[in-house]
This record gives sequence, structure tokens and C-alpha cells, in this order.
Amino acid sequence: MNYRILLLSFLVFFSCSEEKLVVQNQLAHYKNDVKKDENFRMLDLQELGKKLKFDIRYATKNNFTETVIYPDASAYARKPVAEALVKANDFLLALGYRIKVFDAYRPYQATVKFYEVYPDTDFVADPKFGSRHNRGCAIDLTLVDAKTGLEIKMPTTYDDFTERAHPNYTDLPEEVIINRQLLIDVMEKFGFTVYPTEWWHFDYKGWDKFPLMDFTFEELQQIKIQNN
Repeated sequence: MNYRILLLSFLVFFSCSEEKLVVQNQLAHYKNDVKKDENFRMLDLQELGKKLKFDIRYATKNNFTETVIYPDASAYARKPVAEALVKANDFLLALGYRIKVFDAYRPYQATVKFYEVYPDTDFVADPKFGSRHNRGCAIDLTLVDAKTGLEIKMPTTYDDFTERAHPNYTDLPEEVIINRQLLIDVMEKFGFTVYPTEWWHFDYKGWDKFPLMDFTFEELQQIKIQNN
């Protein structure tokens, strides 16, 4: 079903408690938000963060769904989120590391698809509530060696749906625990909080002030072109 055709202004979904979830999908509403507050603007991380590395897994089959979810390897985030991420990366570069981004803004329909494939809300956002990725306020990432570009050792691979992925899991080699804690500490320093079941997932402070969205990357690209 194409919700974008059926609903003119917003996507509205209902949970069992009959509370409605509103997902912004009209560019006019987004532009109005940005006009009132620049912090609502979505920035292209690959343009802003030239020193960041990217491995957008959902633009490939190398992800837990084993299908291509995104039409291209785009990475967007709200203005304060993007700027904080760049600052965190600059800090890490001085320590010999670099941030590799796996995912950033995620259209709402991708969240629906994920839940259809893996309906475990410990690891996949329930469409009844949406994801902080849908708000442009969450980043999935890891660290790489700044010189070699190779990932440093972490508890699991990306999108590992086991207890080992929890940021408080301790049955790990000391080196791995130190690496994970470095990542968490630096991200917290710049306003991010690690997700309780995913060491790679970081939410930016104040994420709840931003609406859920279902804009395609193509739509965000068109807005960017219009603003240039």
C-alpha cells in the first residue's frame, strides 16, 4: 500500500491503544520547520564530514535483511546532530581514530520493512512508535584506525542481534571493552547516548523534539539542490 499517495499531509498510524503516530512526509511541512528553526535542517553527512568514513549497509545486501533497502548510499542528519558528529570525529582523529558511519537518517518505510523482517523490538524499532533514525537524530557507527582505515575490535559486527551487542556486556577481551568504552565516552562528550542494546547506535540529545519523517533520499537531495 502506498501511504504517500493515500494521505495528503501526514502518514497516520494507530497503535493498539488508538494513539496515533504522525509521520511527516510533506516537504512543505519540513521547509516550514526549517524556516522557524535551522536546527531542523537535514544535512548531507558526506558533504559536511569529509573526514568521516562511510559504509551505508542498507544500500547493499550486506545487512540483516539481506536485501537492498536504500536506493543509494546516502547519509543525512539534523544540523546539530551532523555538526556534533563532525566534532566527535575531529576529536577522535587526534587520538588516531576515525568514525565510520553505517546508517544515519532512515525513512519511516525502511523501519516498517525492518520490523517485517525481524519483529524483535529489542533491536528493531516498532513502527507503532518509529525510530530515532526516522527523526534524523541517530547514527550507527564504529571506529577505524585513522591510518589504515581498518575497523578496530568491537564486541560484535554491525547489526548483531545478540546479548554481546549490549554496551554493558562484559564477557569480552579487555581490548574490546576499552575500544567500546572509548567510543561511548567520546560520543557522550559531544551529546550522544548509546542505545541500551546496540553498542554502535547513538542518539543525539533532544531527539524527541524532532518529528518522525518519511522523506526519500531523492527528496532530501532535491531540497539541498534548491538551497544551493
